[in-house]
Amino acid sequence: MSNHGRPEHLDRIAARLRSTYDRAPGINDSTAVALPDRESVGLLCRQLLSLLFPGFFSSEPVTGGQLDTYLRSHLSALESTLLEQVARALRFRARQQGVEVAPAAVRDLVAELLLDLVEVRELVVTDVDWAFNNDPAAAERETVVLSYPSVEAVSVQRFAHRMYRRGVPVLPRMMTEYAHGRTGVDIHPGAAIDESFFIDHCTGVVIGETSRIGKKCVLYQGVGLVAWNPLARDDKGELTRGQANKRHPDLQDHVTIYAGATILGGDTVIGHHSVVGGNVWLTHSVEPYSAVRAQDPGLVIKQRGPKKPA
Repeated sequence: MSNHGRPEHLDRIAARLRSTYDRAPGINDSTAVALPDRESVGLLCRQLLSLLFPGFFSSEPVTGGQLDTYLRSHLSALESTLLEQVARALRFRARQQGVEVAPAAVRDLVAELLLDLVEVRELVVTDVDWAFNNDPAAAERETVVLSYPSVEAVSVQRFAHRMYRRGVPVLPRMMTEYAHGRTGVDIHPGAAIDESFFIDHCTGVVIGETSRIGKKCVLYQGVGLVAWNPLARDDKGELTRGQANKRHPDLQDHVTIYAGATILGGDTVIGHHSVVGGNVWLTHSVEPYSAVRAQDPGLVIKQRGPKKPA
């Protein structure tokens, strides 16, 4: 045993583990500055959804006479979480750049984000309507909000996208990854999505950072809007990152993409009112009103047992 009553083998392991931290720059920042934490990001997403859909993402019943009180209470809670987590994200970036973050700048940024809730709410209403209008399995809009993962994934992304545009580091991606874990939908916060967007079934959908999606689009499960040869580098050999490297495709208005289709490349544009069939692999643009499908595969069908008498 050591002098402090701790097993010596743990002291040896701790020393060896500590030595690895010095060889891994960029992943030990919690020792220098408090980072946004995952539990609080999950709370932030739940608070956001509770405001966008009162009564649907919390156990509190909300009647008409209680709505104003509900909104003020939940806005206050969201503001508190945002002030802490946005400050942590900004301090992280500021420390990298060798500057300081003024508390007033954090407050101003959070105030702008709270105002963004109005636009986000207006957009998510169109998403619910578009889901209801495109899915005969939806008995009513309440079912869409309560049970469709598209609503949660897209709503969180829409708010995270506002954060992304306002230059908040780290936190927007953490939010969309929280939604990804819950819904199976991976939408980067940088993706720009117009009104009335619906992902049916959801699982396995990937939408990259530089994608732009127009109005009234529908995606099915397993669709990828992804990069084609994304490793563009500058003259110093460094990767070109973010929106400066346009590497994901765009969809114009009224595009439908069926299950398993993969569309690649920053120069690829799917023209308005087009339909892309299931399991298509597409690396070039198509004109408006196009219908794209893969050739039918050659199937071999064998009888597994004796035929039953007619």
